[in-house]
Amino acid sequence: MLDRDRFPVDPWRLVETRVSAEDKGLTETLFSVGNGYLGLRGNHPEGRDAHEHGTFVNGFHETWPIRHAEQAYGFAEVGQTIVNAPDAKIMRVYVDDEPLVLETSELLEYRRELDMQAGVLRRHLLWRTPAGKKVRVNLERLVSFTDRHLTLQRLSVSVDTDAPVAISSQIVNRQDGEDVFGGAAPARGHGTAKFDPRKTERISNRVLQPQEFWEDGDRSALSYRVTNSGMTLAVVADHEIATANDYNTRSLIEGDIAKTVYRVQARAGVPITVTKTVAYHSSEIAPARELVDRGRRTLDRVRADGADAVFTAQRTFLDAFWKRSDVRISGDDEVQQAVRWDLFQLAQAAARADAQGVPAKGLTGSGYSGHYFWDTEVYVLPFLTYTSPDWARNALRMRAMMLPAARRRAAALNEAGALFPWRTINGEEASAYYAAGTAQYHINADVAFAVAKYVRATGDVDFLHREGADIVVETARMWSTLGFWRENGDHTFHIHGVTGPDEYTTVVNDNLFTNVMARFNLAYAASVVREMAVAAPEAYRALADRVGLELGEADAWQSAADAMHIPFNEHLGIHPQDALFLDREVWDLDNTPASQRPLLLHFHPLVIYRFQVLKQADVVLALFLQGDQFSATQKLADFDYYDPLTTGDSTLSAVVQSILAAEVGYRDLAMEYFLHALNVDLADLHHNTADGAHIASAGGVWTALVSGFGGMRDHGGQLSFDPRLPAAWPELAFPLDWHGSQLHVTVTESELRVSVESGDAVEFTVRGASHTAAVGADAVVALADQGPVLEGRPTISDVARGRREDGSYITASIPPTGVIDVAAE
Repeated sequence: MLDRDRFPVDPWRLVETRVSAEDKGLTETLFSVGNGYLGLRGNHPEGRDAHEHGTFVNGFHETWPIRHAEQAYGFAEVGQTIVNAPDAKIMRVYVDDEPLVLETSELLEYRRELDMQAGVLRRHLLWRTPAGKKVRVNLERLVSFTDRHLTLQRLSVSVDTDAPVAISSQIVNRQDGEDVFGGAAPARGHGTAKFDPRKTERISNRVLQPQEFWEDGDRSALSYRVTNSGMTLAVVADHEIATANDYNTRSLIEGDIAKTVYRVQARAGVPITVTKTVAYHSSEIAPARELVDRGRRTLDRVRADGADAVFTAQRTFLDAFWKRSDVRISGDDEVQQAVRWDLFQLAQAAARADAQGVPAKGLTGSGYSGHYFWDTEVYVLPFLTYTSPDWARNALRMRAMMLPAARRRAAALNEAGALFPWRTINGEEASAYYAAGTAQYHINADVAFAVAKYVRATGDVDFLHREGADIVVETARMWSTLGFWRENGDHTFHIHGVTGPDEYTTVVNDNLFTNVMARFNLAYAASVVREMAVAAPEAYRALADRVGLELGEADAWQSAADAMHIPFNEHLGIHPQDALFLDREVWDLDNTPASQRPLLLHFHPLVIYRFQVLKQADVVLALFLQGDQFSATQKLADFDYYDPLTTGDSTLSAVVQSILAAEVGYRDLAMEYFLHALNVDLADLHHNTADGAHIASAGGVWTALVSGFGGMRDHGGQLSFDPRLPAAWPELAFPLDWHGSQLHVTVTESELRVSVESGDAVEFTVRGASHTAAVGADAVVALADQGPVLEGRPTISDVARGRREDGSYITASIPPTGVIDVAAE
């Protein structure tokens, strides 16, 4: 948890009251600001020592050849890495020509806060200079939600006695080895960085090639072309100084730096305020000069309206966001603060992505190279769909625009239809490791599932007919050729040679999650095509022309879905994760020291792959996403079996474990997992938040609240509730957007209340009973209880551990040496 002496609880702000060099990477992430297109890490404006001086533009990337130790047909050949864009955060202060340096200066007061209502990062400090002068320095920084290209920073300085003051505002293109483009070098004094596949790749050659650059009064511009990808970027900055002191200005412009310096003869108590507005524009095709012109226009608007209008627009935007998004927990300000921080990260990652993807780390760091994964569809899209459906539509349009590349990828792997890349920025596959990467074909079904969830929750059939249907058809086609029919005694459809969400078990046959989700994908595609043919014949004909739809395809998809093999072990009463999962030996997690976690950083993949051990919930995720396909008895049995085998080495795991724990009755365990997910970044529980926030986990926190404790489900497009309120919470309340109607749901120990604030009446069920709510007519449903309650937590079953003839059990004990020893108990 956060040190509450240093980070006091505030339900609407993340506050820091003391500077520390020990965790600057963490705080750079926690105090990041962004809007989905542009993101600035929480670096201090002095621009000196940092874990990573990060400025990121969504989709702005470099490419590089992937060098495989042994090449094989179909391997990804070109990597993609987000580029660290020129840094415009720098505004340095000098008094008597002495610099303010946070690490060494004497600070009498310090407070930094991320205001999540206003969307502004603020910092206040009182500095005693070596000469004993007291200097107040206040900073405000934002990335605009209303103008996606704009960032604004305002710095105010006042001294308690006359003194010469200089403010040096800079844009720096860092290519000096201090920050490696495409990845952060280790901070000074921290030694060599350890291998970690979650970090970004490093690119040693020069990435940004200077193009047009100039300065004109208080305005300056830098522009670049990326060496290999050919993308272009322009950064244009304006400055305005407000002071009653005498001052003069000096400037410098070169290919990698733009500097504007205000030299002021400051009088005691007379403030100096410099406002810096910066526009970032990027493109895959436009020349740099055009982007510079776009930047001019962005700043001309700000100059005409004034900087205060930018702050006002930011607050107005966020007022609307919080009204439709805020989840309120009564009686726990600490949890409330963390929940709002997570929700704010989702806004900063997705609000203005505008048909770009949502990177796994958002725009808070270079971790995972700025790539888009399945994280968006499964963990982020539900929040967007139910609170900001326009943002969800934009995220899904990104997948629609990737269809040409996905078709090429499917063809390369000898499949029909389209196969979406496991990790990508530009639509091409960028994963160099197939076992735990590109073998995760389930991403196709995850994307189709997100389309279905969005359309069913919003009623946006226009999107479905124009673009969504293309996605579900092409993904279904891939399953129809990847899978095969088995006729040895039964007539079943199987999918072999794939990896499920659990990356500690790879390239298996009949992975349960994959088969269950593929079944949904196939059936949904068949239903969409059939419904369009009847209800929207013109749209159907246009779809058929676009994708070459043939007669009988929908019937074939439905047949495959109906016959999909769903593994089930009658003896254990559980669903095996895959065809051979139960034949493996169990890894003894209880006796694996913390120093050897996460496993992927301490054991060869082949060691891990031989055991029953999970990086993240796999079967359990299927139980949630396709919950109407499993009985309550099956869910409990599966959860009991797999929960003790799950390491939680993935930040995608705890949220799903929380949801299912709540559903099956492990109320305390549900809260334990929820609190872990809630604090993944704030408490740096996985020790890699310095590389960026975990956006999917933040989305999962919303789902754990709404679907776990709030009990909301939408199976088959039918809204339902079965609450599981934690005993410590008097009330849980959250808004939902359902078919354009704005709902407000409140859960207490004794009742569930659904209010319709605007829109049409809404029908829903609570534990199977039908109800209707309308504007002015709330539905209030009495709750006799909060569902089943189970004590303790599951333990590894006797059968899972493998019983010997002498009655002992086989487990894999992992001593500190890392050598596995199979022992009897």
